Amino acid sequence: MNELQKKHYPTILGAIHLIVLYTFIQTIIDFPLALLDYYNGTDYLYNPIKKIVLGVGSNIFIFYYAYRRAGVQLKELFPAKSFNFLILIPIVFFFWAAQNLIGEVNIALDKVLPPPSWFWELFNKIFENDYGIYGAILKVVIMAPVIEEMIFRGVIMHGLMRNNSKFTAVFISALLFALFHLNPWQFPATFVLGLVLGILMLRTRNIYLCILGHAINNGLVLISIQYWDQIQKTSFVQSDKSNQLIISALISVAALFLILLFSRERKPKGN
Repeated sequence: MNELQKKHYPTILGAIHLIVLYTFIQTIIDFPLALLDYYNGTDYLYNPIKKIVLGVGSNIFIFYYAYRRAGVQLKELFPAKSFNFLILIPIVFFFWAAQNLIGEVNIALDKVLPPPSWFWELFNKIFENDYGIYGAILKVVIMAPVIEEMIFRGVIMHGLMRNNSKFTAVFISALLFALFHLNPWQFPATFVLGLVLGILMLRTRNIYLCILGHAINNGLVLISIQYWDQIQKTSFVQSDKSNQLIISALISVAALFLILLFSRERKPKGN
């Protein structure tokens, strides 16, 4: 019986293969263009038409490939059960507080493994866009959450939850999500994000809530970058660092409790 259960797609190895395949599709075009730009001073890698064609084409292929391999209906692969919309409030507070705490982890990580200058150039390019802040919102707050959640909390968690324990499904999907970004300095933040979104999928079985949670997190990051100077002048940031961490820790714990409370499965009336 256990052997049969392990055949649901994707298994852990199947999930790794799917991510490698998706990354390969992106790289097989991006890498030659990056070399061409480097030696010729061109800018083909960031051409808007190329990014649209590659982004749309690669995602259509990977979702169709996963759908055929999974062999289930779309509503099973991307479940959308009802959920309590009040959960969005503690989600906002949790990700805000968590970013403050993870910021300290990143500072410690930077001391052990200082990020090179080219890393910051690549990181900034994520939030730069041909259409300014509106393009950044489209890419970071809308497109990335939709695509990544359909892959990690949709396709991958669907298979992992059928083949493994709940803990393993959440942990492995979060780990693969963090590794997928190929960014050791971003690993703590993406891993925590993956854990929370995995818990939301596990408890609510709603891909749209995971997308909204991901979008909220990325939106907060975008806001912190866009309005960095103004944020640094706020009374909270100007206060003692230990107070900031204590307040952030208390808010994150309280928010997580409310997230678990609002995501609790509702029992049918009469039971």
